[in-house]
Amino acid sequence: MSDVIVFDLYGVIARTQTEEARRRLVELAGVPGERFWEAYWACRPAYDAGQDSSAYWAAVAARLRARFVDVPALVEADIDSWSAVDEEMVGLVCELADQGRTLGLLSNIIEDLVPVWESRHRGWLGRFAALTFSCRIGVAKPDRRAYEICAARMGVAPSRVLFIDDNEANVVAAREAGMSAELFTSPAQVRALVAGR
Repeated sequence: MSDVIVFDLYGVIARTQTEEARRRLVELAGVPGERFWEAYWACRPAYDAGQDSSAYWAAVAARLRARFVDVPALVEADIDSWSAVDEEMVGLVCELADQGRTLGLLSNIIEDLVPVWESRHRGWLGRFAALTFSCRIGVAKPDRRAYEICAARMGVAPSRVLFIDDNEANVVAAREAGMSAELFTSPAQVRALVAGR
């Protein structure tokens, strides 16, 4: 039985961007979608690692050779697009905590989003023994250091951790760092994984 479980946030406990939210960002940027998303994601690692929002959006604009008319609106729309949870997974987190499991969170997340999550979701976030946010540690998954820092904050060796993420590259990197790791598919899958360890 694995009593130390570390979850990714986005795509596991939190929802990823909806199509409506994505359309809103493209409209605000005034740049065709394909070009916008290439720049958005290419510039994201530094933002996840702690870069401030103005520098991030300036980098996106520079990559696109564009000028954004309303950067504060882009920041707000981006934050809103990453702020919804999967209530079933929240329930599972609480269930596992009630069973005495030691839970951790390892998320690539921008600094502007942290206070949003802490204010809106303080209750269930409090069930985690450690919250490891990329923007606060200066490195983002799949950098090996992110996993090592997370395990250290949990007070355990990486080999004691079951890590669950929706991104294959992050799962592979977790395994290379010494963790057991699985690609997330559903709450039922998590229950089965935990019960079988």
